[in-house]
Amino acid sequence: MRRTRNWLAGIAGICCGLFGAMLFTGSEKPAHASSGDRFQDYIMCTGAVSVNGKVQTDGVWMLDYRGGKLVASVIDRTTGKMGGWAEVDLVSEFGIPPKTDVHFMMTTGQIAQGQAALYVCEVATGKFGVYTMGSSDSGVIQIRRHDLTNFRGATKTTSVLQASGTEQK
Repeated sequence: MRRTRNWLAGIAGICCGLFGAMLFTGSEKPAHASSGDRFQDYIMCTGAVSVNGKVQTDGVWMLDYRGGKLVASVIDRTTGKMGGWAEVDLVSEFGIPPKTDVHFMMTTGQIAQGQAALYVCEVATGKFGVYTMGSSDSGVIQIRRHDLTNFRGATKTTSVLQASGTEQK
């Protein structure tokens, strides 16, 4: 009787081990660093940066509420260290008057293979900016603004298509 229980326990253990191995040996999924976080007066986001056509690395964006500054840097893949920092003065960029209570939001999105864009929104003024990061011809990190618009008071109305394909105004 005892021998039978030992055999059954051994077989159950082997079956559980095989089942667990099948669960954890699925297809591999690549890891994407596309996260953001905030603490008090700071927001941080990461996204892919294409330094040149063949080298992709990770970029870090930080927004400082108090200073009204957007700073960005890339990680050197060979040394694992941060490169130089680029800076944009969002107060002058967005035309924010002094002593204004600001409410920034930002996130990254993938616009091309190996290149992320940063979307920055200031809710009180309605300003919305699109930025990317890359290196200049001399190898210095720079922030490029692609668009700066105002989402409040838009005059153009667009139609929305319903799932059935009919137009809704």
